[in-house]
Amino acid sequence: MKKLKEISAFFPAYNDEGTVGLMVERLHKVLKKVADDYEIIIINDCSPDKTGEIADEIAGKDKKVRVIHHKKNKGYGGALKSGFKESKNGWIFYTDGDAQYDVAELESLVPFADKYDVINGYKISRGDSFYRRIIGEAYNIIIGKVFFELKVRDMDCDFRLMKKIIFDKIKLYANDGSICLEMMKKIQNAGFKIKNVPVHHYPRIYGSSQFFKFSRILKSLVGLAKKWYNLVLLKKTK
Repeated sequence: MKKLKEISAFFPAYNDEGTVGLMVERLHKVLKKVADDYEIIIINDCSPDKTGEIADEIAGKDKKVRVIHHKKNKGYGGALKSGFKESKNGWIFYTDGDAQYDVAELESLVPFADKYDVINGYKISRGDSFYRRIIGEAYNIIIGKVFFELKVRDMDCDFRLMKKIIFDKIKLYANDGSICLEMMKKIQNAGFKIKNVPVHHYPRIYGSSQFFKFSRILKSLVGLAKKWYNLVLLKKTK
């Protein structure tokens, strides 16, 4: 497999003290295989547990690792925006900090980097409870495909390899989980080439989801009408 010249890999971390070390360890293994040079960035979104302390301890011993601390919780979208901004290399890989995705599968995305701007993972099957699988599938079909005309197979699969130059062309605003919808629609509007690749999704080994709470879902749904107007009717990228 042809290696990438360089890559920045990051993951948001909130109440992930049980998986931060595991994520860094796994990232080191795969990044050495897929790139000549790399960096690992941990985005501590003002986590109330020991996530930040553990991340700092790891970074203090590992020059490949950097930690970005949010003084206030900025939400999932805010964490992703920090990651994209802080990434220094030409390719960016990001995933979640809860280890529900196996970062070793980054190897299956890299071969498409020659022909595509975004290599977007899609879940073969969701490693969550039945009701979360139903909500996730409905969100992808009704919101993503019907209302927003997205060609991405799984817009909320946070396992993506992307060219950094994308973020010179698009601007992101969402601070909640709807950032994935905003981002992928703007990428599509801007004409970037997208490849969908299957990846596995596993049950959590630590902690619980922050997004699948009624208050967060309701807040995201309220903002969808405005996003639909801007992204579908006006076809905005910034």
